Amino acid sequence: MSLQPMMSASGSNQPEPGVAASAPFHEKMDIIPGYQGTGFANAALAPPSYEDAMRQAQPIRDMMPNLPTVTDEQAKKALLQEVGQHCCWGSKAAKQMIIREIKSSSAFHYTLETYTEKRETVWAYEPFTGQIVDTPVNGSAPGPWEIQANSPNKFVDCVSHIEVPHTASIKPCHNCTGIGRTRCTTCLGQGMCVCTYCNGSGHLFHNQNTSHHGNNHHNQHTPCSWCDGNGRKRCGVCIGHGQVPCPLCTATGQLKCFIRLTITWTNHPVDHIVERTTLPDELVRNVTGQIAFEEELPRVWPINHFSDHTVNTASRQLVERHNNQFVNERILLQRHKVRIIPVSEVIYTFEQQDRNFYVYGYEQKVHAPDYPQQYCCGCAIL
Repeated sequence: MSLQPMMSASGSNQPEPGVAASAPFHEKMDIIPGYQGTGFANAALAPPSYEDAMRQAQPIRDMMPNLPTVTDEQAKKALLQEVGQHCCWGSKAAKQMIIREIKSSSAFHYTLETYTEKRETVWAYEPFTGQIVDTPVNGSAPGPWEIQANSPNKFVDCVSHIEVPHTASIKPCHNCTGIGRTRCTTCLGQGMCVCTYCNGSGHLFHNQNTSHHGNNHHNQHTPCSWCDGNGRKRCGVCIGHGQVPCPLCTATGQLKCFIRLTITWTNHPVDHIVERTTLPDELVRNVTGQIAFEEELPRVWPINHFSDHTVNTASRQLVERHNNQFVNERILLQRHKVRIIPVSEVIYTFEQQDRNFYVYGYEQKVHAPDYPQQYCCGCAIL
C-alpha cells in the first residue's frame, strides 16, 4: 500500500522525511545591500587593503649576547644524570672517560608568528519565539569589516559569531511549511506501528504437552495482549497522531533569518633552526635558551643584524611568505624572536676509543647516541 504525502493546512505538500529542504530557499531571503553574495554556506570575505601607515620605520636592533660555555666537570655531571635516566646504561664510561676537547657553538631558533583575522558571512536561522528582530527597516546593514570586534587574547586562536545588524526577518519554517509539525518518521505518519511483540501477527504461540510423559505436544495461539490481537499498536513517538513537533522551529512554524558574521582569529607560527652539528633539530626546539631578540609590530621587518646570515635569510623568506600567504585574512599583529641555545660537543676517550656526546640548552640536556655502555634488559652491568 502506497502512502500519500501529508498535506499542510494551506494545501501544499509537506516535504517527505529525509528529503526536506536543508535550508530556506535563497530567493526568499531579503536582499541586503553589501551582502548580495551571501548564501547558506560560509563565504570568506577579502580584507580591506592595508594602509601604508601600518608599516613602521625599521627599528634599531642591538647586537647578540654571548652565551656561557660548558666546563669538563659540568659535562661529566650532565652525562651522569643522563645515564641515571636509563636503567640499562652503565656509569663506568661516564666516570672514567678522559675529555679531550669541548667545542662550544650556538644554535639559533627563529620563530615568526602572524596573527590574522578572517571574516565569513552566511544566512542563518533560529526558531522565532518572540525575540527582538532587527530588520532592515532599522537602518542599513554595516559592512562585514565595519563591525567592531576584538580578539580576547593576542596570538590565541578564537572564533566569534555575530548577528549582522539590520539583516533579520521572520520567515515560515521551510521544514514544516509553517504549520509547526512534521510527519513522524517512526510510523511514517500512520500513527500505528507493527507490534514488535508478536511481529504483526496479532497472536502469540505456546507449546503445550498433552501426555503425562511429555511426548505429545501441539502449538496453541492466543491473541497478543500487547496489541489486542490487531498486530499493530499506537506509535509511542507521536502518540498516534502521525505528526510530531517540528524540531527546526520548535513547533512555532516561524524562523528568524539573519546574516551571521563568523570571525576567526588564527595564530600562524613558523620557525627555522640553524644548527651546524649532528644534533637533531627537534632537540634544540624543545629546550630553553636565551632570547636574544624579540619584536612585536603590526608588520615586522625581517632580521638583518645577525652575524649568522642564515638567520637573516630565513627571517626574510618567512616574513615575505607570511605577508603574501593569507589572501582572505587580515594581518593584525606579527611577532618574531630569536633564541640562542648553547651547544657543546664533548670529545672524550674511553678504553682507547674516541667518542663524543652533546650538551645543549640551559638545562644541559645530553645527546649521546653512541654511549659505549648501553645494555639490553637482563644484561649484567659492570
